[in-house]
Amino acid sequence: MSQQIDPRGQRFAAAVTAVVLVVVLLTAPSAFGVGLLGVQTALFAVAAGLGVQRTPHAWVFKRLIRPRLAAPQDLEDAAPPRFAQAVGLVFSAAALLAYLFGATLVGAIATGFALVAALLNAVFGLCLGCEAYLLIRRLTARTSNTPAPAETN
Repeated sequence: MSQQIDPRGQRFAAAVTAVVLVVVLLTAPSAFGVGLLGVQTALFAVAAGLGVQRTPHAWVFKRLIRPRLAAPQDLEDAAPPRFAQAVGLVFSAAALLAYLFGATLVGAIATGFALVAALLNAVFGLCLGCEAYLLIRRLTARTSNTPAPAETN
């Protein structure tokens, strides 16, 4: 059984991520902006590798924010948000490499994609990476349940 998480924690993390990525877009390719993007990339890596429950965002939410809220109406599976963090990792790593190698426009575009995803989650509760995860699961389940075509000679 997979671990269940409070979806409000993911929206909080997405809001913090969005703020960080806005600052990156406003300050990159300066050393500060690129360094901040490196920190965000590391946070995505922690969430993707160890789980969304083991990030600094999760700690802040659990200790400081959740005690002030009513109990969540429902919990969600941690696997889709973890996958979403891996997608964020890909975009932020691509942006980081682009900035480091002088491809400022590519870095800004990759950062912008990650920012849009974070904003959609923070503002509307729409997690694009989670939706992609669920779509991939449905497609792979459908293909594994489809009988193999009969061989003809």
